[in-house]
Amino acid sequence: MRLERKRWQFRAFRKRRELTSVANRTAAIKRDDLLVFSTLRNERKRLPYFLDYYRDKGVGHFLIVDNGSDDGSGAYLKDQDDVSLWFTKRSYRKANFGVDWLNWLQRKYGHDHWTLVVDPDEFFVYPFCDTRPIPALTDWLDASDVKSFSAMLLDMYPRGPIDAQPYQEGQDPLEIASWFDSGNYMISKNHKYHNLWIQGGPRARLFFSDDPYRAPALNKTPLVRWNRNYVYISSTHMMLPRGLNHVYDEGGGEKASGCLLHAKFLNTFGEKAAEETERGEHYAESAEYLAYHETLKDRPVIWNRWSEKYINWRQLEILGLMSKGNWA
Repeated sequence: MRLERKRWQFRAFRKRRELTSVANRTAAIKRDDLLVFSTLRNERKRLPYFLDYYRDKGVGHFLIVDNGSDDGSGAYLKDQDDVSLWFTKRSYRKANFGVDWLNWLQRKYGHDHWTLVVDPDEFFVYPFCDTRPIPALTDWLDASDVKSFSAMLLDMYPRGPIDAQPYQEGQDPLEIASWFDSGNYMISKNHKYHNLWIQGGPRARLFFSDDPYRAPALNKTPLVRWNRNYVYISSTHMMLPRGLNHVYDEGGGEKASGCLLHAKFLNTFGEKAAEETERGEHYAESAEYLAYHETLKDRPVIWNRWSEKYINWRQLEILGLMSKGNWA
């Protein structure tokens, strides 16, 4: 495992040359700042709400890689005082789907900071998030000597067809995509890396109904007290050293956890699925996006009579999708 970790670190070191600095404001990062790291492409319409959401939750600085956007995302981000921006047109797939780029930036700028890795359509919710900022959570994790915190990806969707209600810039996407599956999840353990593997939800039952085990993974560990020796090896699904993947109950009591509300399914999704299918830059020759693109031709409705409407984090805890553990 140690040699494998070194290999991932070396990959990140090599891939740093693919990044061109557009706006480097990292000198403004304070010692205790919570940092968000993200890779994106053509997300201009989502960015105002995404940035404001995390600013309100206590994020001090954003470090973002723009992978060839041509919709004005880069120009918008360049003008944000709390954003440091890098640009690349190089292959997302050959950079391990962006992991290499962010591993490098986290190594260089994230050491000894709490770092949160999220996409522009992911919204982190955690115990007491309605009254406490993320730094309150990380203070408690520090006091408990916990280095990593898990959040299950929870796919959100509208009640009607995905394209029925247009998303407006600056709007909370959960006003449209406010429903989720409360069950229908499969969990197994990865014995090599010691992480859990979670699949299911609406993507498994609708887009991968013929083979649910091909559905995307939903387990993530996005919040980490970063150390320059750490690496992600598959999105935020698993990390090295392996101890960082021990974010679940192993007989020592239920561990605190959160969710990432995944607001992918808006009216913009059809165009995105078509673009990414054509680019072929995602996992397994973009098989996931090909499945989306084919299914969306029939204007499917994801909602069904077992769908739950999102209320708050307490609802998710009652349903067993997250836990406050022993954080009071």
